[in-house]
Amino acid sequence: MITTTLLIVAIGFILDLLIGDPYSMPHPIKLFGKAINFGETILNKGNQRFAKGAIMSVLLILCTYFVFVCIEKMISLNTYMEIIVGSIFVFYGLANRTLINEVRKVDRVLSKEGLEAGRKQLSFIVGRDTSRLDEQSIRKAALETLSENLSDGVIAPLFYLFIGGIPFMFAYKMVNTLDSMIGYKNERYKDFGCIAAKVDDVFNFIPARITALLIAAVSFKSRSFTYIFKYGNQHSSPNAGYPEAALAGALNCRFGGPSEYFGIVVNKPYIGEKKTILTSKDITYSCRINLKASLFFLILGLGTLFMLASL
Repeated sequence: MITTTLLIVAIGFILDLLIGDPYSMPHPIKLFGKAINFGETILNKGNQRFAKGAIMSVLLILCTYFVFVCIEKMISLNTYMEIIVGSIFVFYGLANRTLINEVRKVDRVLSKEGLEAGRKQLSFIVGRDTSRLDEQSIRKAALETLSENLSDGVIAPLFYLFIGGIPFMFAYKMVNTLDSMIGYKNERYKDFGCIAAKVDDVFNFIPARITALLIAAVSFKSRSFTYIFKYGNQHSSPNAGYPEAALAGALNCRFGGPSEYFGIVVNKPYIGEKKTILTSKDITYSCRINLKASLFFLILGLGTLFMLASL
């Protein structure tokens, strides 16, 4: 039993590292997005938007969990099917290769094609307005996204996979997808997406802090640990600041500052101290930190599961 679980997690992780998420492939998250969009279109109108958004969010999370419980029970009837299908779902639940590729692509396009092309490429992976960002702001935004999404796209899914298997992993993925689609504080979503955003905060509380410690550990920079405790709670999000602070410490740079979202300027507190000039080398170094942190957590999680099974 434990051998099968270890195989499933390891194979799924390796598949993600090798091929990422090809855009042409069917993907459960696309279905999640369609379900959320359908519900939001119907329910996010009229009165009681807070209640309707809360009910929709909770139902989608619970339905996702129980659907994957049923799938897990069906595939467990045959060991080979369990390994194959389970590995594919773990692969679907992770987004490390895609995250790294997209961040590197921003830097590559910026370096080769110029500022406008870099702004456009960045806009595919961040929610802020990129139309007036300079070269340094583009790299800074890409690195902030890399650190935050290391938690959301890799460490948190693995964390919930280790705790509750594939059903819990995908319940988390639904939580995260809900937050990314409706968890905004603008006029359209501030009531309807309120619970989705709060649930995401709760689910990411522990993984975000684990991610920060992993970044600090694999970077071998004492400043990274210092920044976690000094700046981790400075972000408007209760979680995003921790991995950002850890990476800022590893790079000896400063994140945060004014950003524009939906035409509104948001003055974020600065995370870090030194206004370092960020380069392509910093992007490459940060991507290596990402890989090392992911592998470290994978080995730690698999080792813990093995020891618990041996007791």
